[in-house]
Amino acid sequence: MSQPHPFLLETETHPGVAYVERLFGTEATRDASSGLLVEVPHGADERAHFDALRERLVGDLPDDLDEFFHANTDIGAYQYGRRVVERLLAERPKLSAIVIRSLIPRTFIDCNRLEDAAASGGVTAGVAPYVDHPADHALLVSLHRAYVQLADAAYSDVCDGGGFALTPHTYGPYELPIASIDRDIVARLRECHRPDVIPTLPVRPEVDLLTRTRDGVRLAPEGMVEDLIAGFAAEGLTATEGRAYQLAPSTQTWRFATRHPGRVLCLEVRRDLLVERYTALTAMEVRPESLERIAAPLAGAISRWMDRRDAQAG
Repeated sequence: MSQPHPFLLETETHPGVAYVERLFGTEATRDASSGLLVEVPHGADERAHFDALRERLVGDLPDDLDEFFHANTDIGAYQYGRRVVERLLAERPKLSAIVIRSLIPRTFIDCNRLEDAAASGGVTAGVAPYVDHPADHALLVSLHRAYVQLADAAYSDVCDGGGFALTPHTYGPYELPIASIDRDIVARLRECHRPDVIPTLPVRPEVDLLTRTRDGVRLAPEGMVEDLIAGFAAEGLTATEGRAYQLAPSTQTWRFATRHPGRVLCLEVRRDLLVERYTALTAMEVRPESLERIAAPLAGAISRWMDRRDAQAG
């Protein structure tokens, strides 16, 4: 028999847009502002999420697009983000949290982009270039706007109230030589993942902290980067700062982090560290025990940030 959760959980589903959880520590008051937000803009990581939206689209799309979905979805991001919440609520019973999981696959439109964002500097576009039917475009933009409205409200509630926001992502283990995404994306992915090609590809950092803008301004809380690098090292993982990506102005995370400097942390974790077997173009299963290696350093660093904040408040 499973044990009851040590926290109170309330859920709401915004069909086709997001799954929202509100979690309360055992001593948290229900009417207080949440002190923690975990926002997962690439949380649509299940094949059912892809199929549900694909069935609503009427335009002609590339064949076998599900392979791109599996290669480009942030499998494990929601799971390790939520585990961070569980650890913090267990340690801080007066804390409450919001978890927002997007249900909109980034295969069609990216909830971490401005809706009209063009591809630039290694960052993909808002609406996928192969979506060219006006009705599909209108549907995707409407879903995107609904999601961003939810995220906007949550960031304002949590960060303006003195809390902290975590934006968890995952990425594939290899830097792929794909300069642009178009209708041939599946063929290009298959070529990149040939057994004779994979060993030649550069390997990405195990953990990359997206804390700086492209002009070098660090938006993460003071001391947290160093804290996390040490914390991940204790778990046998190497964390870097901005080696794979920086915060780009075309992303929603850049918008939230610049609006709430010192209160937002974004990071990438390599998917092969989180799944049973990394298969790139097909569905993968998260390995539950792997979540602790990621969640423990994050929860520890956030908790220490909360301690410093509380001490400064007197």
